[in-house]
Amino acid sequence: MFQFKQFTIRQELCAMKVGTDGVLLGAWAQGGARILDAGTGTGVIALMMAQRYPEAQVTAIDIDEGAVRQAQQNVEQAPFARQVTVVHEALQEHQGEYDAVVSNPPFFIDSLAAPDEQRNMARHTATLTYGQLMQAAYRLLTDEGELSLVVPFDYLRRMQDEAIFQGFFLSRLCAVKTTDRKPPKRYLLAFRKHPCTLQQEQLTIGSEAYRQLTSEFYL
Repeated sequence: MFQFKQFTIRQELCAMKVGTDGVLLGAWAQGGARILDAGTGTGVIALMMAQRYPEAQVTAIDIDEGAVRQAQQNVEQAPFARQVTVVHEALQEHQGEYDAVVSNPPFFIDSLAAPDEQRNMARHTATLTYGQLMQAAYRLLTDEGELSLVVPFDYLRRMQDEAIFQGFFLSRLCAVKTTDRKPPKRYLLAFRKHPCTLQQEQLTIGSEAYRQLTSEFYL
């Protein structure tokens, strides 16, 4: 169980537990009136977006039945339950129109698949390739909408290439470091459908900027 300031996340039914990546994305991503959390897992990002955007309606989807049950439990116990709808569905088949799509996507492409099928589904791109993610997000976003993602440093180029191929433009990039003297370990990325000025920033885990970004969530 993971306790945040305004809600609690149970995670025993989920392959992927609450981690820094999801929390950073939930605190950093841009929202809107209609938000889609693609691959919701425990529902943590959907609940963070609902807390940050109290007028928003958030749809949280996942293809894993255990994750959907877990997310539904977590949403039902949260003070923003009326804002969030959890759906058992693949992103590729989802229909709708959104001002923001947020995703902590599967990222392992070339590495050996895990023997645990549920964990494998959550971590590997066999169920959702970067190309499929970009294609679906482009279809589901409004003309002025924004797609926000978190990706490990060694998959940054692949994600950017797929986004460009689909017609997206990089609008925001945040390089996330574990310590100031080390290179970034992950990147927060935001894409839009039209050319825009790129905003770049850097964030170190545990820094004052990191504490400010996550202050509404961490105890």
